Amino acid sequence: MKRQTVRRLAGNSYLCGLMAEARTVAFHTLGCKLNFSETSTLSRMLEKEGFEKKEFDDIADVYVINTCSVTENADKECRQIVRRIQRKSPESFVVITGCYAQLKPKEIAEIPGVDLVLGAAEKFNIGTHIKELAKGDSAKICSCDVSDVTGFNSSYSIADRTRTFLKVQDGCDYNCSFCTIPQARGKSRSDSIANVIANAKELAAKAVKEIVLTGVNLGDFGKGPDGAGSIIGINNREENFFDLVKELDKVEGIQRYRISSIEPNLLTNEIIEFVANSDKFMPHFHIPLQSGSNKVLSLMRRRYKRELYSDRVQLIKTLMPHCAIGVDVIVGFPGETDVEFKETFDFLHSLDVSYLHVFTYSERDNTHALTINPVVPMNIRHERNKILRNLSYMKMQYFTNQHTGQTRKVLFESNDKNGMMEGYSDNYIKVTTTYRREWVNKITDWKI
Repeated sequence: MKRQTVRRLAGNSYLCGLMAEARTVAFHTLGCKLNFSETSTLSRMLEKEGFEKKEFDDIADVYVINTCSVTENADKECRQIVRRIQRKSPESFVVITGCYAQLKPKEIAEIPGVDLVLGAAEKFNIGTHIKELAKGDSAKICSCDVSDVTGFNSSYSIADRTRTFLKVQDGCDYNCSFCTIPQARGKSRSDSIANVIANAKELAAKAVKEIVLTGVNLGDFGKGPDGAGSIIGINNREENFFDLVKELDKVEGIQRYRISSIEPNLLTNEIIEFVANSDKFMPHFHIPLQSGSNKVLSLMRRRYKRELYSDRVQLIKTLMPHCAIGVDVIVGFPGETDVEFKETFDFLHSLDVSYLHVFTYSERDNTHALTINPVVPMNIRHERNKILRNLSYMKMQYFTNQHTGQTRKVLFESNDKNGMMEGYSDNYIKVTTTYRREWVNKITDWKI
């Protein structure tokens, strides 16, 4: 029987039967650490309302997909997942939320099998919306204009992995020419330091050893839940990211913090110097670059030049020679000729960084980048991606080899992967060894 037919026959009677029983829900997350923190929070919210959490490959009454829309592949993956759910469990409810849901709710609603689309403002009201769901021939859309997305919802992941992703900031006021995140998540806004500290203490009580601070534009921390800063003087706020770092360092019970990603123009010397002298903040930075060509950086509307980026790396490595530095870079951006790509390659090759996250430029609707020429052919984009991924592999090998023979502190993850377990050193070197339960969530001295 086709799913549309099942919907018409089942109607509200199926819903009433479902709600009277112990309901089950399964989650799937696409995208960034921020999405993982929010998915985990949504899961806990529904469990408090009586839902039983299932693995995504299991049969569940409700499937929730928290989407990303940074690249076209994320959009495609969402559609593929919905089709997979339809094949294995056609009577189940399918709920789509996240960035893709905010950007293109009507497009998602037309995907066969989707029952509910929740935009950014309604994501954390998921329990109420699911209770009101009924089988029908069309999906219900609960969305609003992104300018109305002003609230801040505190989130963190727990139990999904040993490290915890703690959301402290959301949204972005930057206007990079390739990016849709401001359209999907709204203005930059953040939690208060007091609330973040309370969350950190709560996580410490749950035996969490490592917190990864997450946000869309983490260094912009300090703006209130409505996106407005608390102005004392010109461009001064009552709270900023450095203030948060200093307060988190005092929390008892949390042994390790990582800063997930921070813009180079917001990574101040005082933050770098503090991390260098902290026992809790790990010697590990992830700093988006996007291009090593100043011309392309200008086309991207980035807020720095490569010289500033180089200065940041140099200071980090001067104070912490053992520090890992990760880099985001986009290849194939419009206007990136062979000359500009070579600039990027040579610049990255010269930098003392540890690894690269390489993204192939993907056209996004309603972005300024669509007006920039010349457009780089897709085959050349993929070729450039491969070149930089090879460079990343060599960088990581070199960084790891520099520490061979050293003893570093490793926090082991809980996953048993065919009898093996993984962990990360303080400076983000991945270690794989035979699984031992007693090492899970333990910080262990390990010879690299």
